[in-house]
Amino acid sequence: MTGLPFAAGPPLTPDADDARRDVLRELTKPEYVAAQPSWLDRAAQAFWDWLGSIRFGGTEGAPAVALIVLLAVVVVVVVVVLLVYGVPRLNRRSTRAPVLFGDDDARDSEAMRTAARAAAARGDLTLAVAEAFRAIARGLDERGDVAVSPGTTANDVARRAGDVFPDLRGGFAEAAAAFDGVRYLDRPGTDDAYRAVADLDRRVTASRWVDA
Repeated sequence: MTGLPFAAGPPLTPDADDARRDVLRELTKPEYVAAQPSWLDRAAQAFWDWLGSIRFGGTEGAPAVALIVLLAVVVVVVVVVLLVYGVPRLNRRSTRAPVLFGDDDARDSEAMRTAARAAAARGDLTLAVAEAFRAIARGLDERGDVAVSPGTTANDVARRAGDVFPDLRGGFAEAAAAFDGVRYLDRPGTDDAYRAVADLDRRVTASRWVDA
């Protein structure tokens, strides 16, 4: 039988090396590269796999993730509350220091106000000014507005109170100066000084009642 000689073509079944090259060539096409997960996808999957592996006692997987999410929500709520309302002030009525401006004095603020009024009534304005300012300091400490401890000075109280009551900052500074004058500088108290300190005490107390 005569005719054209049979021309050998490419093998119908590629060998292993050719098949590997064909697969690699196919996977490098843009549509395959775009479909591969990014580093962010891999990181997110690793994070969720880690969450799913956490155990709380005998709880693991989805329940554990739910507990973590709930805890995160609680933390966020607490942070928001603190940002909106601030850190709650501690009630110091039962823990206040008996020492006030170097003296061992366990009286409450109302007892000091009473002593200030009595001293003013009998004309002892030096003592009246001192007692009136003590009443302010003790009242601030009782309500938790300003922490007063041994070593706290009148200026310390005035500065801290001014941060709590910015509108009264000047009054606190003047009251502290009046107290230091009669307490340490042997200056006589005056009726104007006593009335100014007593009025400041009333304004602070009234302001706290309004806030409450």
